Amino acid sequence: MNDVRDRVLDDLVAESAALDALVADRPEKDWRTPTSAPGWDVATQITHLAWADEAAHAAATDKERWDALSLEALADPDHAVDRAALTGSIAAPSVLLERWRTARTRLAETLRTFPDGERMPWYGPPISATSMATARLMETWAHGLDIHQALGVEPELTDRIRHVAHLGVRTRDFAFSLHGTSPPAEEFRVDLTGPSGDVWSWGPNAAAQTVTGTAYDFCRLVTQRIHRADTTLVATGREADAWLDITQAFAGLPGAGRGPSDA
Repeated sequence: MNDVRDRVLDDLVAESAALDALVADRPEKDWRTPTSAPGWDVATQITHLAWADEAAHAAATDKERWDALSLEALADPDHAVDRAALTGSIAAPSVLLERWRTARTRLAETLRTFPDGERMPWYGPPISATSMATARLMETWAHGLDIHQALGVEPELTDRIRHVAHLGVRTRDFAFSLHGTSPPAEEFRVDLTGPSGDVWSWGPNAAAQTVTGTAYDFCRLVTQRIHRADTTLVATGREADAWLDITQAFAGLPGAGRGPSDA
């Protein structure tokens, strides 16, 4: 039994259900509404979530299928994800929704029973079931923001984003390495105010370098859904300041990100 994993999975299920409820009864024209991701409409976003859940399930259960997916990514790293999302999204919305529901339900069931202490392959280092669940919640939430924005609906802010914030903090060294810079030797102190008003903290109290602000802004920044200039985040210290310019909670190469709202 893994209580931390179960909490993450419970929040992943809830986050997915909330996004499902947003799109389930909408007409086809809404599914074809463009989102902020170039070339992706709402249908493409949902297709990508289904594809990623299917890939995660393969990583946990089916070595042959996972190896095939890995080879596809290696053969065309710049376009493999786009191609899977765009080709799959031509299906009818009802088909896409059922595909995603099946994929995410199967994955959650698999992750709940995945052996403690074991890791599964992924796009980067192998990860635990808890980390996989956290990554899936992060991506579901981030793509959900894109869909909310496209449909003109304000997203509900919940403390489920604490998992996204945690992932953003824990990937600090990855972000520096990705940009060819040695990670800082010292931990940062990160204090973020969650939607409920609670303050979530990481790192030592006496850390010389700090980041403060709202968890919502931090989570949007680490998923590249907002430009740093449009956040409330405040960094103290040269390396902490540099981190906010490059931070990302997702695997893969850094994207272009969002431009400032007044650009």
